[in-house]
Amino acid sequence: MSIERSHARDVAAARSLPERVRTRHGTVFDPRASLWAYRDGVHRVSLNFSTLVGISPALEMSLKATLVWYAENRSAAHVRNLFGRMVHFVEFLRTTTSESVDRISSAELLSYRSSLNRNHQWYLGSLAGLLKKWHALGWSGVTADAVQLLTELRLKGNQKGVAVLTMDHQYGPYTDVEFAGIQAALDEGYRTGRVDLASYLLAELFILLGQRPVQYAALKVCDVSARRTREGDLIYCVNVPKAKQRNTPLRSRFTERVVISRIGELLVEYSAQVKARFSDRLPDAGQAPLFPSRGVKQSSSGFEYHSDSTGVGSWLQDTLGKLRVRSERTGNPVHISPIRFRRTIATRAAEEGYGELIIAELLDHSDTQNVGVYVEATPAIVERIDRAVAMQMAPLAQAFAGVLIKDGSEATRGNDPSSRIVDPRIDPSMQPMGSCGHYGFCGLLAPIACYTCSNFQPWLDGPHEAVLAHLLERREQLLSTADARIAAVGDRTILAVAEVVRRCEEIRTRSSTSLKKLAAPLGGANG
Repeated sequence: MSIERSHARDVAAARSLPERVRTRHGTVFDPRASLWAYRDGVHRVSLNFSTLVGISPALEMSLKATLVWYAENRSAAHVRNLFGRMVHFVEFLRTTTSESVDRISSAELLSYRSSLNRNHQWYLGSLAGLLKKWHALGWSGVTADAVQLLTELRLKGNQKGVAVLTMDHQYGPYTDVEFAGIQAALDEGYRTGRVDLASYLLAELFILLGQRPVQYAALKVCDVSARRTREGDLIYCVNVPKAKQRNTPLRSRFTERVVISRIGELLVEYSAQVKARFSDRLPDAGQAPLFPSRGVKQSSSGFEYHSDSTGVGSWLQDTLGKLRVRSERTGNPVHISPIRFRRTIATRAAEEGYGELIIAELLDHSDTQNVGVYVEATPAIVERIDRAVAMQMAPLAQAFAGVLIKDGSEATRGNDPSSRIVDPRIDPSMQPMGSCGHYGFCGLLAPIACYTCSNFQPWLDGPHEAVLAHLLERREQLLSTADARIAAVGDRTILAVAEVVRRCEEIRTRSSTSLKKLAAPLGGANG
């Protein structure tokens, strides 16, 4: 068939594109538009075909016709990813020719493959599925030799597990100190009102369960429940919708997750509030979203008022990002990403000795092919922390949250003897470590928990060195009698105490230097 006849057929096919396409989740859109923008379930899709500069109208229309099949039969996220790979491929073609591209042959694919480095060769692997389907559906634009090449090539998939194996500080799992810092800052943010209840609970579910943003976006208030066990204990549960189940609609399958009582009680209270808020907006308020959209109101049937998956990820990043938790590895604010909480959950499970089946279940994977990396990964725990290491890491971690004062006279509750923090196990002379500035009952275990509390006011001359020595000694004992995981539980507290010790030394050094400068002229005159 000549190029002219092929072009004429594609133009005719373009005209025959349906005016309306219904996605797998029932969303309807016009595939003839240059911008596909719609919500499908809790996924937001925005495909701008005008960015495909350098390809012929006929090729663009064939691509649209192929993507229609994916929109009707596959997830919105898959459609979005395929389009992204096509955009990258077209951008490459634009650098190799000034002419309009009206077909994709083996020559273009080989050139594209040679342009990809080792870390990005999987781009062609992802593109291959689209091009094969394109050809199989009978649309012109992908040549037979291109399909034969893609069939014969051994295409590499996306590299998996690199961030976990290398403990990447941007995309790998959080260290124990980072993870504890995030939890402490989140609790403090909620206590002081910087973090509202909805944001607090969303972040807590990421921390506790490590599920994907799409799963939290799909949650409804009816998914939260409380019930009694046979033994009479009250437990709190969240029915989490399964995700990435091929050819299965979202919210057709669930996994029940039990959450700790502290969060479960808040979830039940919060879900009741949301249900009441939507009682006059939905026929069944139990179908209201657990985390309603805060921005764009576009939605699809069955997911009215729901946040989309991208919005949930941004919500998490905004909530935790403003808390500015520091990493003891870099000294910079930790990078917040939903995938990091998933990887942290899995890494911790592997370090505690759980096998691949359990880890796959925790991550809601249907098989174990992608979880082996967690079992193979080197544990993130620092097996030995001595005083020198603690003093070096302390200023980076910024685990100490209180205010250093001279003595009890500067304390918030200076006239209240009960505000003084002492421990005869650490200092038999009962010298105060500092003062507590909190009015009311505190359930924390003093003095150890005090050092990471914002209400703690350590005294300049308090026995902080003794506290540090006590914690380091206890850590060594746990390493020999338990394991590294148990021993590492108190690492953030060790860094907080070390920071107090460091600041006290710094103040004493400055004071000593100032006295010497004052004494120097007097000494010279007397001489």
